[in-house]
Amino acid sequence: MKEIRIIGVPSDLGQGRRGVDMGPSAIRYAGLEAALKHLGYQVKDLGNINVPTPEMHEQAQNAKLRYLNEVKAVSESLCGMVSTVVSEGHIPLVLGGDHSIAIGSLAGMAQSSTNYGVIWFDAHGDMNTAETTPSGNIHGMPLAVSLGYGHDDLISIGGVTPKVKPENVVLVGIRSIDADEAKLIAKAGIRCYTMSEIDQRGMAVVMEEAIQIATNGTDGIHLSLDLDALDPTLAPGVGTPVNGGVTYREGHLAMEMLSASNAIVSVDVVEVNPILDEQNRTALMAVELVESLFGKTVL
Repeated sequence: MKEIRIIGVPSDLGQGRRGVDMGPSAIRYAGLEAALKHLGYQVKDLGNINVPTPEMHEQAQNAKLRYLNEVKAVSESLCGMVSTVVSEGHIPLVLGGDHSIAIGSLAGMAQSSTNYGVIWFDAHGDMNTAETTPSGNIHGMPLAVSLGYGHDDLISIGGVTPKVKPENVVLVGIRSIDADEAKLIAKAGIRCYTMSEIDQRGMAVVMEEAIQIATNGTDGIHLSLDLDALDPTLAPGVGTPVNGGVTYREGHLAMEMLSASNAIVSVDVVEVNPILDEQNRTALMAVELVESLFGKTVL
C-alpha cells in the first residue's frame, strides 16, 4: 500500500471570493489524516505551501489574469513538492485552496511522466484562457493551462508542455460552461460528461467510461476533485455553487469506482470555503469522499 503525503495550498489568489484559503485547515480539522490512517495508510502531512495574501500585492494587475505572478510562484512551489513526493513513490494529496492550485499539481506530476489520465470532477470546465475568461480569475483556467492553452508563464511551469494528453482527460459533473470555453473543450477533444448525461445514463456508466478513458494506455489517474461538483445542498461552502449537482450517493459511487480501479496516483481536493459553509459540512463531505476514494466500504 502506497503512503500518502498531504500538501496544503491555502490560496485564494485564483478565486473571486475570499475564504477558500482556509480550506486546507477546514479539511484537516474534519479529520482527514485520522480517517486515512484508519484505512491502513501511512500518512505524513507536509504542511502548507507559503502563499501570499492578496492584500500583500496591491500593484496594478492584468485584469484578465489576476495575480498572475503570485499564482505562478505558488504553482512552481507546489510543482516541486508534488514532483518530490512522486519520485519517492508516494501519493500526493493536495488540499486547496482554489482550483488554480491544480496547475502546480499537474506540473509536478508531468515532471515524472505525462502518461497519466485526468478526471476533473467539477461543476465547471476550467478551460478558460485570458482571451475567453469573463472574470480574469485563474481558478477557471487550470485544465486549459495543463493542456497547453494559456499564458506562457503558466503553461511553462515544470518545464513540460502540455502536462497531459487530451485523449486521457475527462470532465465529470459539468453544468456551467462559458460559450467560448465550450469551443476550446471541443477543440481540445476532451470528453465531457454533463449532469444531464449523468441523469440520463447514470453515474455508474459514466464513471466506467471515464475510468476507461483516463486509464487507456496510461500509468494511472490524477483526480481533481472540486467540491462544487456536488449539489450545493450537500456542499454549501464553495465559492461558485451551481444548482443541480452530483448527489451524495453519486459522489460516493464515483469515488468507490475510482478506488476499485486501483489507478489513482495523485489527488487535488479544492474550493472548500469555510466562510460560506455551515458547521464545516463541506470539509466533512470532502473527507468522506476521500475515504471512499481510498477504499472505505460498508462491508
